[in-house]
Amino acid sequence: MIVSRRLSARIVCAPLLAALCAALSLPASVLAQVAPVANAASLPDDAGLSAPSGAEPARSPRAGADASSRGPVRRVGASSASAAPAVDVLADDLGDLLTHRVRSGKWGAIVVSLTRGDTLYALNPDEPLKPASNMKLFTAAVALDELGAQHQFSTDVLRDGPLATDGTMRGNLYLRGDGDPGLSQRYLDGGPSAPMNLLAHLVAGTGIKHVTGNLIADATAFDTSRVPEGWQHRYLQASYAARVSALSLDENIVLIVVHPGASANAEASVSLDPATNIPVRASVRTVEGRGARVIIYTDPSGNIVARGWIGTHAGTRRYQLVVEHPALFAAGALRQALASLGVTVDGAIELGKTPVGATTVASLPSPPLARLISAMNRESINHFAELLFRDAGRHADPSHIGSVETASALLQRFMTQKVGAAPDAVHTTDGCGLSVLDYTTPRALVQLLAYANHAPWSDAFHASLPVAGESELLRDRMRYTPAQGNLHAKTGTTNTVISLAGYVTARDGEILAFAFLYNGTDRWRAKETIDEMGARLAKFARVPGAAGVGTVGGM
Repeated sequence: MIVSRRLSARIVCAPLLAALCAALSLPASVLAQVAPVANAASLPDDAGLSAPSGAEPARSPRAGADASSRGPVRRVGASSASAAPAVDVLADDLGDLLTHRVRSGKWGAIVVSLTRGDTLYALNPDEPLKPASNMKLFTAAVALDELGAQHQFSTDVLRDGPLATDGTMRGNLYLRGDGDPGLSQRYLDGGPSAPMNLLAHLVAGTGIKHVTGNLIADATAFDTSRVPEGWQHRYLQASYAARVSALSLDENIVLIVVHPGASANAEASVSLDPATNIPVRASVRTVEGRGARVIIYTDPSGNIVARGWIGTHAGTRRYQLVVEHPALFAAGALRQALASLGVTVDGAIELGKTPVGATTVASLPSPPLARLISAMNRESINHFAELLFRDAGRHADPSHIGSVETASALLQRFMTQKVGAAPDAVHTTDGCGLSVLDYTTPRALVQLLAYANHAPWSDAFHASLPVAGESELLRDRMRYTPAQGNLHAKTGTTNTVISLAGYVTARDGEILAFAFLYNGTDRWRAKETIDEMGARLAKFARVPGAAGVGTVGGM
């Protein structure tokens, strides 16, 4: 029988599961077509997906060892005694890799069979550890669960006054953000100016030629906090730590474009892309040669400062800068785009809230949420995660304001009520995992993976994960091993964290969910260890020589 690679994550052996359910008094929902368990809460404690129980063993746990020496590591559902040796060998192999390669730091790991419902290996499964970008798995899940895979955001332009037949609009124009991370050149041709150029064309197409009032930037869909708690100060000028706003353009990064003058000693040309209202103070001189040294920063007054030199033959150089005030940046880009079409705005650019009853002039929808989630996870885009985390919280909260607080409350309900995790298993102060205050247990990650495997949005979740040896952040990892094209998982990396959590199909077709978290400074050896464990899981078979019918990782 041939089974597609995508769907095999959700194929189970019904007769075997029926017998297992009867033996364990599990509910019939365990036999749902999309997963071996209806949710993590329906698993027995000894399935390894339950709340913490017992102390951790001092040595590498063996799945077949006596229960009294294993703490929370217990096997259930083995079809025969002959299965124990293969599971024990796997546990020994993983334990040896974890204890003999890395010289310092702390590990947390757990491997669970979604097909059989038993734990194959666990080490510190209930230890709170920093997850780095594995936090994006939680963000993806709550966003998909709350909003749906086909949800689209909408960035709108509205007016509060009448439009005369000569094209004059007497009143203010509003640019209202909807927390759309896709308002970016990433999804449109034409460079950084493309989103606002398109929106300006839509506005001009309605007949507006002159606005007598102000252009109001409305970012009130989120609270005013632009930097999450726990982000290190040294991160803040890096593109991966852009400011957070419900009205964000081009991931809140502006390009400073520097072009040499016609000859030595001439002033270089310095401009912004997209063009916007941020003042630029430039002092870049042209010198002979092909090199360049330009220092760019934002001064306390909000001006972009560019100083240094560029060679006559250096060509055009582009430098990224994090925007400090995203909503004003986006509104400034719209104003410049409108001006290029002959639409004038008399007033200033200000922050404000769109009044009830304002008339919609134009709207720019985002790609579907599933596509945004895919970019977030496959490329590990922190900015996407921060916006989507707040979007989910905003949708669920009666105040309809996105914040870390509303999103964290939603995540807590989701994890405890739907996934079945312990109340203290996940703590987050952001949606991307950059915060040093975030933590999760490996068990909670695998519980999440088990739930996501059968959720209505399972396809979007699976498709968002990089594939070992083939795509994005796993392209160069586990190549030429059984994990290539099979294992798909979310990476996590900071200066003190290496993590990987996801799915892999064993050699006999059994679907495994795993979470490997390392906190420490020996990151390169930890990464190598994780890759070896991933390959080892892909080779696993309870019955020697067994071969499965498909894999879970091919996207």
